[in-house]
Amino acid sequence: MPSASYTLPMYTSCPKCGHAPLPRDQSLPAACPACGVILAKLQPAGAGATPRTSRLQRHSSWQPGERASRSPIGALLLHVPERVDTTRWWLRVALLAAFAVWGLWLMTRDVRTGAIGQSFIHGPLLVFHEAGHVIFMPLGEWMMFLGGSLGQLLMPALLAGALLVKNRDPYGAAFGLWLFGVSLLDVAPYVYDARQPQLMLLSGATGEAGGHDWIYLLSSLGLLHRSQGLGQFIHLLGAAVVLLSLAWAAWVLRLQRARLAGDVLTEE
Repeated sequence: MPSASYTLPMYTSCPKCGHAPLPRDQSLPAACPACGVILAKLQPAGAGATPRTSRLQRHSSWQPGERASRSPIGALLLHVPERVDTTRWWLRVALLAAFAVWGLWLMTRDVRTGAIGQSFIHGPLLVFHEAGHVIFMPLGEWMMFLGGSLGQLLMPALLAGALLVKNRDPYGAAFGLWLFGVSLLDVAPYVYDARQPQLMLLSGATGEAGGHDWIYLLSSLGLLHRSQGLGQFIHLLGAAVVLLSLAWAAWVLRLQRARLAGDVLTEE
């Protein structure tokens, strides 16, 4: 039973799972209807020297997580573990800052010249691009040509999905989304180039000599004349996805800050 020196807080939503509403009378033996935690037995770790309510009152970042976690999707996208290691949290902050700078730099690469093709990230994406051609080859010629771009987009999408659903790691999934956005940035110059081929392909020639995926694809759809506009749109879409991924990761870190080691809610 909690010490008599503590003032029991009135929770509007469950501090453990985010469920709302809760019973009006939260004294023993009242419990959360969703997860069954005894509300009166919740207190911050190491509460021997501080009141139970202090951590919840000081950190407004706790509240957004509670509200988001009321829905299954919100709980998945903003899942926070019971305890967050302080050192790892700061390393995640540094990693996010590095990827933010890198992502913003990639966003500024000129879609018209295919400048992103000179960046480090283009190499790994190219591997998945070529693998996509092979994977989708059994589905016919058209899908084989589309499979290159589709393959390099599916890889980060599957990575993000696995980290989010299987590992329950929204922070890691945000970086999978970041890679998906960068892959869109990488595809955009290839689409843009279809109307007036300038990019050097793996064959050592430009698309005019053949083998250009998007000349084939857009010509078959009667959209070759729109390739430059489509390429610019894909570039803007990729930039938006990169920014969204960075915002998602930052929000998850904000929620994790309320559960740094020594400050998380525990049940007696």
